[in-house]
Amino acid sequence: MTATETPEGGMFTGHPQGLFRLFFIEMWERLAFYTMVGVLLLYATDSETGGLGWSKADGNEIYGLYLAFVYFTPYVGGLLADRFLGYRKSVLIGGILFASGFFLLATGQSWAFPAGLVLLCCGNGFFKPNISAMVGNLYEKGDPKRDAGFNIFYMGINIGAFVANFLAAIMRNAFVWEAVFLAAGIGMLISVVILLSSWKVLDKADIEAGDKPGDTPFSEILAKILGPALLFGVAGWAVAAYVFPMVGLEGVTDLVKATDIGFLIGSVPILRFFVRLPKQANEDERPGLQALLPIYLAGGTFFMVLHLNGSAMTTWANDNTARDLARPDPIVMIAGSIEVAGVTPFAQDALPGYYTNASADLPRPNKSTLLPIADSKQETMFGQKKMDAASLVTLTGKLPDGVRVEELPIGGDLTSQQQAWKRYSVDIYDEVTTTEVTDSHGHTSYSANVPDGAVPQKRVAFVRGEGDSAYVTYLLTQEKFASLYADDSEQLAPGKFQKLANAELYQSWNAFFVVLMTPFVMLFFARLARRKVDFSTARKILFGMIITAAAAGFMAVAGFLSNDGEVKVSGMWLMGFYGIITVGELFLSPMALSLVTKLTPKRFVGLTMGGWFFATAVGNKFSGFLGVLQGAMTPSMFFLVIVGAAGAVVLYIMSVLPKLDAAIKKYGA
Repeated sequence: MTATETPEGGMFTGHPQGLFRLFFIEMWERLAFYTMVGVLLLYATDSETGGLGWSKADGNEIYGLYLAFVYFTPYVGGLLADRFLGYRKSVLIGGILFASGFFLLATGQSWAFPAGLVLLCCGNGFFKPNISAMVGNLYEKGDPKRDAGFNIFYMGINIGAFVANFLAAIMRNAFVWEAVFLAAGIGMLISVVILLSSWKVLDKADIEAGDKPGDTPFSEILAKILGPALLFGVAGWAVAAYVFPMVGLEGVTDLVKATDIGFLIGSVPILRFFVRLPKQANEDERPGLQALLPIYLAGGTFFMVLHLNGSAMTTWANDNTARDLARPDPIVMIAGSIEVAGVTPFAQDALPGYYTNASADLPRPNKSTLLPIADSKQETMFGQKKMDAASLVTLTGKLPDGVRVEELPIGGDLTSQQQAWKRYSVDIYDEVTTTEVTDSHGHTSYSANVPDGAVPQKRVAFVRGEGDSAYVTYLLTQEKFASLYADDSEQLAPGKFQKLANAELYQSWNAFFVVLMTPFVMLFFARLARRKVDFSTARKILFGMIITAAAAGFMAVAGFLSNDGEVKVSGMWLMGFYGIITVGELFLSPMALSLVTKLTPKRFVGLTMGGWFFATAVGNKFSGFLGVLQGAMTPSMFFLVIVGAAGAVVLYIMSVLPKLDAAIKKYGA
């Protein structure tokens, strides 16, 4: 959205009282939402700083599922608000569910992770569609301030999205992963408090819930769309998860997971419904409904690529981007230049995993800072901060001279020295189990788990030296230790680690570029209109898809330059990717969403908006699937596959462009 000047006064004056209340309600909610998008995959796959230690395939699978349902539940939430709850109650329920989900995640319990994600999906379903509707309801029909009001509102979205990853970086660098979710939950509570304190002010923005003339009955939606989708989806998942292994087809789900199969089969009844929907309309309405299918396809494909931000692009930022400080990269420069009490809050330590494809001239930790006495399972337990007592006994017997096990108070006061040691301490439990995972390249890794409700016996750190010069060491295997020092690289001072910009920070580029580029894109459209250039809405969508394909092509070049992942490349490649795809977003996303309402007969608007949410949900599910696929391909080939998929949609849109233009002109859209 562009911040434009309105006919009556400035952009920020003359608006209804409730607008700025909704601005801050949405800003805090989007901050929480994008915090989760930014760190979900990183948290799920981290095995060095207390994450879940899952494989990248499993992490991407859960990311795709989460985003798919996050973007589909708003359809159901919008229906429930219209028919039963009204907007304020729906937003309130959504905010409470959101906050509850984050607080569950903050407990760190294994059962709380899926439960928390379910609450987040449901919360977003109630919140997302209804708060936007409230903004529109603040204005009378034809009010010239309405567009500026939405501009202001969407500033809140982008402020929240931009700040989210910086908040996540601060919390996980200074504390632990679970602190990220706690901070997001507190942000959601602030949103709820603002809503409750504005209840009377926002009365005008609400509606009287109930069925309206022309509405498709809710029972019909359940019977024809949601019910069959649920049944087909569960059946498809069950067959893939249980029947395939019984008949020797378990290899099918190595890449295409059971949840992918279930989701795709569950989509069949919905797709069939929207393909058949034009037949239910009269002849005059039919062209507009038929024109929606290519719009859905374009929207779903675009969001598939855009929301690689939390899957494949985050993996690229984490594994293939040179993030060590002093790089000529704006994100790195910000992370390195901001210090608070001598601490860089947006920079994390470079642990052994970072050096797999780092340049030889990057200083390594001093050999005395690392403790190469663990096997793979013990290394995993240490990295996930969960170790069984028996392993501690074994490791204690292997300690070299000068290293001791230091017990740290749990929940008690720590000295400043113990605070520094806590970062690389480990909790000791009676029992810790490890699960072995083999990825598509044949690499084996482990994930450590403790029984739900288990309480650690104690917390320990492996400390070298005595007195004020003592420092904590980091546990790893001898094999990994040897690979770190294969080259004659410079070493840091004992107890010190190289600092890196956090990988999630790169996702903030999208929100930054939305704010920066919107005015220029809108000026470009206006200039074409003044010159009477035929640049219809359908052509904007087409060019949006072309630009999306170009963004993936840009990253394919980065893949070639990285020798397909053998060396890290500059973060400027990610900056370029987000800059390009944001232009594609501004060409496509608002235009497509607007067309859905303009091409649809009023009696079908609720259903066709559901179709838009369905298309974006499918696209988001494929974002997770592509993240899985990324691990089975070279980087350059991976991005070329995305270019091919987007290019195929470009060719299809070109083939139906005359029909799209005709439908748009017919309905004055």
